[in-house]
Amino acid sequence: MNVLTILIDLQVASEARKTKSWKPCPFPVAAFTGQRGILEKMHQLFSQNQGFRHIFVLHGLGGSGKSQIALKFVEEAQANKRFSQVFFVDATNEQTAQADLKLLAHETSEETVSERLYWLANQKEEWLLLFDNADDTQLDIGKFFPSCAFGNILITTRNPEICSHAEHCPDGAFCQVSNLELEDARNLLLKVVGTKARAPNKEELATDIVKELHCFALAVAQAGGYIYACGKLTSYLALYRSSRDKLLAQIEVQGQSHYSLAVYATWNLSYTKLTPEAKTLLQICSQLHHQDIREEIFQRAMSSDQKLEDSDMQEVVTKLLAAIGGASEDWDSFVFNKIARELQSYSLIEQNQLDDESYNIHPLVQHWSAMSISKTSMKQYVLVILGLSVPWKYEIDDYIYRRQVCIHIVQAVDQITQGITKDIGLELALVLHEQGYFQHAEELEVVVVEARTQLLGKEHPDTLTSMANLASTYFQQGKWGEAEVLQVEVLELTKRVLGKEHPDTLRSMANLARTYAEQGKWSEAEELEVAVLEARKRLLGKEHTDTLRSMANLARTYAEQGKWSEAEELEVAVLEARKRLLGKEHPGTLRSMANFARTYSEQGKWSEAEELEVAVLEARKRVLGKEHPSTLASMTNLASTYWDQGKWGEAEGLEVAVLELTKRVLGTEHPSTLTSMGNLASTYSDQGKWSEAEELQVEVLEARKRLLGKEHPNTLMSMANLASTYLQQGKWGEAEELQVAVLEARKRLLGKEHPSTLTSMASLARTYSDQGQWSEAEELEVGALEARKRLLGKEHPDTLLSMANLARTYLDQGKWRQTEELEVAVLEARKQVLGKEHPLTLRSMANLAATYERQGHDTKAQELRRAAKQIEESQNTVQL
Repeated sequence: MNVLTILIDLQVASEARKTKSWKPCPFPVAAFTGQRGILEKMHQLFSQNQGFRHIFVLHGLGGSGKSQIALKFVEEAQANKRFSQVFFVDATNEQTAQADLKLLAHETSEETVSERLYWLANQKEEWLLLFDNADDTQLDIGKFFPSCAFGNILITTRNPEICSHAEHCPDGAFCQVSNLELEDARNLLLKVVGTKARAPNKEELATDIVKELHCFALAVAQAGGYIYACGKLTSYLALYRSSRDKLLAQIEVQGQSHYSLAVYATWNLSYTKLTPEAKTLLQICSQLHHQDIREEIFQRAMSSDQKLEDSDMQEVVTKLLAAIGGASEDWDSFVFNKIARELQSYSLIEQNQLDDESYNIHPLVQHWSAMSISKTSMKQYVLVILGLSVPWKYEIDDYIYRRQVCIHIVQAVDQITQGITKDIGLELALVLHEQGYFQHAEELEVVVVEARTQLLGKEHPDTLTSMANLASTYFQQGKWGEAEVLQVEVLELTKRVLGKEHPDTLRSMANLARTYAEQGKWSEAEELEVAVLEARKRLLGKEHTDTLRSMANLARTYAEQGKWSEAEELEVAVLEARKRLLGKEHPGTLRSMANFARTYSEQGKWSEAEELEVAVLEARKRVLGKEHPSTLASMTNLASTYWDQGKWGEAEGLEVAVLELTKRVLGTEHPSTLTSMGNLASTYSDQGKWSEAEELQVEVLEARKRLLGKEHPNTLMSMANLASTYLQQGKWGEAEELQVAVLEARKRLLGKEHPSTLTSMASLARTYSDQGQWSEAEELEVGALEARKRLLGKEHPDTLLSMANLARTYLDQGKWRQTEELEVAVLEARKQVLGKEHPLTLRSMANLAATYERQGHDTKAQELRRAAKQIEESQNTVQL
């Protein structure tokens, strides 16, 4: 053996010693599942442009699985011999990083980290340097990169600012690690549980568990470990819901993963490193909704001029806002952004990827913060901050802000209703009411009423106002019985305390009248409205704003009863007065024009209605803006008039536009948005686009069930509309099932003779008739007709509609004499009430002509058809 051979052998031995000296890279846990998208992105990056520097950063919340993804990548890459060596560095802090880096190319114990990095920079192979857990915001990870233009670096961190190293590298990339996909989370749980997953429905049970855990990797693994050691898959979910904090705060079984900390413990470590200001902001965020947390909330609250009744609460809230927005009186965005970045550096909050003006917090982090570190009183402080932030202006930005902040109010109110100051409770309730969260508004308003009753007494004006607000919320939920009871009480109290003709008393009478009208009690409504109108004329004058409002309300009640001449007379007077007093484009004047247009439309005077509605729409666009709720209402009204005329294309175009705007301005599930969806669905249905109509109607129905309850009037209306679409498709079984449910609910809730109940009877009768169940149809139609005659009068449009429906059922059974008798009566009444040229009158002429033809009375049929044709031709000539 020569000297050269000996030297080579010594060098090989030395290299072997070097290979064994550095810390070995751990293997991923055996149960590792999913994250293929991230892994593929990593493989793609590290396989391109070999010989150049590559940097990849995995960032995210502690426990999200960053380290396991990195280790899985290394395992897969080394199976393909992608890297010559993999160097694992624990980057928890500077000391651990230096200790592991000193193990590189071990020659003597005196070598420095710089010398080891120099050695690595001169290794021409494709090595990988893995920095794990580089979470310390004080650690400058960049100084540990070898000074060369090649090599591969992989970093896991909670701090998204580390991504800047990848951004500045031509072959760099980063990826945020968040929740697992549902299927991956379920598979991970079942892998960890192993043989304990014996339940026949284990897939379903596992799915429910991981959904509850928000598919968060460490929480899923921890749950699997607990089930494996101590529990059963079938009972874990109930245990978790009752003992969530205990389960997330401890690890029952070691060895299920390389992670030595429980879910909560990982975040507690981050929390201890935060500044007091960052801790305060985190505690505040824990009481808000986990998405769309905006600086604007706190900025508006600090700028509010409102003074709280509770001075101690005012002082505490002022200090909290100063802690996160600067000590001066003016809000300091620089201070807030600095604090927010600190929380981001530990991934305790993250910037919204779709909107860089807002932040999100993981639901599990939110719960940990709320239950573990936040003071109980923080819930009340946050409610006060939300209340102070609410603007009661009516510009489009104010509407949008109230929509955005509403999800946070709902979240906060869900946690606490008692102990809210009555002034803030009132502010929050008004937002909830405006945004359609009536149940939440009701809960708050009940608290406000109770507080004011206790402090001020039942007859205090503020207490009466609170009771009136609560009654209004009952009204909006279709709880007309509760609304009526409360409004009657308010009316009696205001009469006694303030007098019979005090403005508040008259307002109470008007509110009660509206509730009567909604229940179909038009005579009671009319009696009250006439009394209010006469009193306001005498006390305020004929052209006072409140007097004109009373005239408009009475006009609407007249119209609902088919008293159109009386309605028109009042509406003309209101419109002329408002034009003269307020101007042609004042919102009040435009409202009068819209009401007048509605009365025209109900009489079938669609060209007149359309002309007015176009004028109102253009004026509102100009005065209020294209996205103002009143402008959107005008678009809806005009679309309805197009629909009545069979102009489906124009109606659909407007309704699609309205739907998109209401979604953006008011929110996806606001009552007005759901109404827009329902309108568009009806237009689809009338064009034969039944699948599109059905899809929208099902969505509206499910949303209304969830938001308003299964028996809210709007929910029942959605069921009725969906039934109609089923009927048009010949799905009689589905239609009948829904219609029976609606009819029974309306009978129980509204009474057997409420207008909506009678409409349900007519709809179900139509379904029976289409299925050849004529006796059932006839029985319902006779019942509806008799009730409408008694309640509305023989010549009310709805009464005439019932007569026409019954005539059709007689016709289907071949009862020609009864059919003809009814159709003649309907035609004569419609001529007298609606006029010869009304579309319903023309339809009656066509129906009667068809009945004559079936009986062989051809001469009579031809005379009717000729007369109808002449009327239609004269209408076309006028329009031209």
